[in-house]
Amino acid sequence: MRRRWVAVTVSAAMLLTACGILGEDAPPPDGGDSRISGEITVLTNRTDQLSDGTLKKYADRFRKLHPDVRVRFEAVTDYEGEIGDRLERGGYGDVLLIPNSMALGQYPTYFAPLGSADDLAQTFDFTEYATVAHQVYGLANIGIATGFVYNKAIWEQAGITEWAKTPQQFIDDLKAVKAKTQAIPYYTNYHDGWPLRQWSDHIGGPSCDNSARDALAAVADPWGPGRDLRAIDDLLYRVVREQLTEPDPTATDWESSKTLLGTGRIGAMFLGSWAIPQMRKAAQAAGRNPDDIGYMPFPALTKAHFCTVVQPDYKYAVSAHSKDKAAARAWIDWYLTKSGSAQAEQAVSTVKGAPLPSALKAFDERGVRIMTQTQDKAAAVSEIDKGAGIGLSAPDYRRKLVDIARGAAPGDQAGYFADLNKRWAESRRKLGA
Repeated sequence: MRRRWVAVTVSAAMLLTACGILGEDAPPPDGGDSRISGEITVLTNRTDQLSDGTLKKYADRFRKLHPDVRVRFEAVTDYEGEIGDRLERGGYGDVLLIPNSMALGQYPTYFAPLGSADDLAQTFDFTEYATVAHQVYGLANIGIATGFVYNKAIWEQAGITEWAKTPQQFIDDLKAVKAKTQAIPYYTNYHDGWPLRQWSDHIGGPSCDNSARDALAAVADPWGPGRDLRAIDDLLYRVVREQLTEPDPTATDWESSKTLLGTGRIGAMFLGSWAIPQMRKAAQAAGRNPDDIGYMPFPALTKAHFCTVVQPDYKYAVSAHSKDKAAARAWIDWYLTKSGSAQAEQAVSTVKGAPLPSALKAFDERGVRIMTQTQDKAAAVSEIDKGAGIGLSAPDYRRKLVDIARGAAPGDQAGYFADLNKRWAESRRKLGA
């Protein structure tokens, strides 16, 4: 079963277990892999999995197959903020997550090639996101859907039983949460910043267009009427403008927000589907029902269907400077195909044919259309974005949007969108796009 979605409805068949791909650890063929040796440092953004022992358990299982490989983990809380500096200094371990802000063309400078695109695409999804000159430099750890993680108990307390179908309905739902519960309706995570960039992952969702991100290379006004970025950023602006968020965005805290949502003190946050198990875990730790945590799509319908974009989360890469590249590569292959980590995290596995997680059961039941985004113009879009100084994969331009919406910065929505469009169009012109 080839699990690639382009504006298609998830079927129950996708929930069938993939035979043999993600089963119990098997002995290495001919004993060859067991001879790999070395000591590798794996950089991760999963501070929670380091502290609760989850990563150690994976390393212990891996070492049964590769007894001469020692795996050391280093968790980085502000991953996007810190890893860029470390890449320049050269001390970035053996296995790491490629930062979202890095341009595709830079991959060969910092990372070792993992194999040809033709070969790796037979086993893994999303290889096109990290392919340069037919070589793959990163393999996605999981695929993630886009939407709102929310506390269903709070929604029900506010009298809401159905997903909002329009942005206005969503605003009205948040107002009901504010009026009828003690919860903060929506939480921006402005201070940590990186959650704000997750809104960009939904490009293509409002229009249900699998080529919408590539189309930005030929568009002079991405924030113009009818555009995906207009729909996405307009909703965020309105939520803040209507005072449906935390009182002081500069004081938000990511780690505590998980407990706040899990215990019903926050109504919703826009995050990838990877966040569902983290919120459920926080709810359970606080003595609440983890099943109160649900996931809903962006409030927009295309031909009577909700749409969500599934794309890779961070891509695992091997440092070009690693002295134990074989051991580093062995860890990546095992972790993605044999560890069962995607299932444990209720995430979309990047191994072709793997089942969808039960966390997305509601999307299946309600016919949410799931799609991936084409990447034919990814490099061009990245160059235009860089030249415009906007940063679709960085939080700063949305921080300014939030500041304007809450009156902490001068200007208004129309003026800001016009400025973004102007900068984008000028960058396209200078690059000859």
